[in-house]
Amino acid sequence: MIRMSNATMVYDNGTRAVNKVSLRIDEGEFVFLVGASGSGKTTMIKLLTAEVRPSGGKVLVNNYNVGEMKKRQIPYLRRTLGVVFQDFRLIKSKTVYENVAFAMRTIGARGKAIKERVPYVLDLVGLTGKANEKTLNLSGGEQQRVAIARALVNNPRLIIADEPTGNLDPARSLELMTLFQKINELGTTVLIVTHEKGLVDAFEKRVVVIDQGEVVSDQTGGYYQI
Repeated sequence: MIRMSNATMVYDNGTRAVNKVSLRIDEGEFVFLVGASGSGKTTMIKLLTAEVRPSGGKVLVNNYNVGEMKKRQIPYLRRTLGVVFQDFRLIKSKTVYENVAFAMRTIGARGKAIKERVPYVLDLVGLTGKANEKTLNLSGGEQQRVAIARALVNNPRLIIADEPTGNLDPARSLELMTLFQKINELGTTVLIVTHEKGLVDAFEKRVVVIDQGEVVSDQTGGYYQI
């Protein structure tokens, strides 16, 4: 699933954002990646999604070697991932259904498959009654659910969520995290990147703490202070 061995990322300006990180996440796990702003969380996501390649060490994601893969292989890696962004990145002029269906069309899915899969995923995230609503008319929590549905619709092996509750109030945040837990129980590996200590504490999952580009704690059951 995810194998990082002494992974290092140094940007052109000399910033060492990730420093000799070794990390293993197996299929079916639910993991929080936490740390303060500037700790290296964003660069970790970029490494896992092949937005950047490691300066040193090895990064394997779903059997793809990020450091050695050819550029044409990157879309195939990304098809095994579902990424949920804090800013949603929805097409505001399209309906909920159209936003989710669009993700299937981009990989060449046929009409019949789309008609079967999209309603199932919308039901999973509790948006069946909103399928024909324009996303600009939805609340923040509903928009985030659309983003999750879009990430799920191509049946990825791994969901990566980048600060998914950053724009939500505490009640909606807890609700959303419960949804991720449900998705994980259905068999999808989930990696949540966040800095919200209270939310992490509530779920007693595996917590990986990163500080100054290094993993300083990796334990189950709470947010470990650094």
